[in-house]
Amino acid sequence: MSIYSYEVESADHGIIPLSDYRGKVLLIVNTASRCGYSKHFAGLQRLYDTYREQGFELLGFPCNQFNAKEPDSDAELRAYCEDTFGITFPFAAKTEVTGPRAHPLFAYLTGELPFEGFDLSTENGRWMDSFVQTKYPELYGGNCIKWNFTKLLIGRDGRPAARFETPVEPEELAPAIETFLKK
Repeated sequence: MSIYSYEVESADHGIIPLSDYRGKVLLIVNTASRCGYSKHFAGLQRLYDTYREQGFELLGFPCNQFNAKEPDSDAELRAYCEDTFGITFPFAAKTEVTGPRAHPLFAYLTGELPFEGFDLSTENGRWMDSFVQTKYPELYGGNCIKWNFTKLLIGRDGRPAARFETPVEPEELAPAIETFLKK
């Protein structure tokens, strides 16, 4: 199975067939423009700018499930992200990524790319681990998306390839992206 059998709603309320990304390396990120991790937008945009001509795409999935950090409408959040962060990569409509109403795409992705914990060798990883376990213990167990800016890398064959948790800076994904672009 691959992501190509899924469709998602676009920010302008059209349909995005994920088969449109066939043959591309795709990074799927659940985003939140008012989150403390929104600083990741700049790094995500740099990845998009650096690798797009080589067959890399990025698709943001705004989500309001984690501390209500994406409160705006799809149009408002898109304008805010363009104006504040200079974002040019596409967005889906606001999407639930965890829980019983999670979009089936995220149920598939988290089933294929299980949660392996936060990187406890880094200060940000230790902080995120403690934060989720203390404040949101219901999210800690299982493979669900744990917080905003979880990054899911999809290979050119449409199969889930790698999962990077919230504290991982976008720049740290460059080696993995380059590896999958060469395949």
